[in-house]
Amino acid sequence: MHNLFLIGPMGAGKTTLGKMIATELNRPFFDSDRIIEERTGVDIPTIFDYEGEQGFRLRESRVIDKLTRLNDIVLATGGGVILRTENQQHLIQRGFVVYLKVSVKSQLERTNKDKSRPLLRIEDPEAKLRELAITRTPLYEAASDFSVDTDHHRTRTLKTDIINAYKKSLGNSLR
Repeated sequence: MHNLFLIGPMGAGKTTLGKMIATELNRPFFDSDRIIEERTGVDIPTIFDYEGEQGFRLRESRVIDKLTRLNDIVLATGGGVILRTENQQHLIQRGFVVYLKVSVKSQLERTNKDKSRPLLRIEDPEAKLRELAITRTPLYEAASDFSVDTDHHRTRTLKTDIINAYKKSLGNSLR
C-alpha cells in the first residue's frame, strides 16, 4: 500500500497539508473526523456530548480501520487517533506515517476561535493542550516514519518536505 497518513495534535495542520499533498500526488484525500461527522450526521462535539470520548474513539477506530485498508490515499487523522493500539497498528502497517509537530503556543493561536474542539471547551485550554502533549507526543513519535515541525515553516515547504520523504520511502520499499 502506498498510503500517506498524517498524525499529530489538533492545530498541527493535518487537514490543510493533507489536501495540498493529495492534490500534488493526485490522490484521494480523507479526513477521518469529517468522515465520522458525515456518517453520524452530527458534528464531533455532539458525539462527545452524547457518547463521551469513549464513544467517539470507538467510532474513530472503525473509520480508521476502513480508511487505512484503502490504497494510494492521503489521510488526515484526528489528534487522539494514536491513543488506541489498534489505530497505531493500522497506521504503521498500512502506510507512511507523518507526525506533524506543533507547539502549544501555535495550537492555541490556531484553535482559539474554533468551537468544534470538544477537548478545548474548558476554562484552561492551554493546560489541557500541555497535558495532551505529555501523553500523546511519545505515541506520535513511536508511530511515525517521518516528522516535521509545523511552527516555523511555510505550508508549501512542509508539503514539499513531506512528499520528498514519502517518495524516498517508496523507493526504499521497492528495492
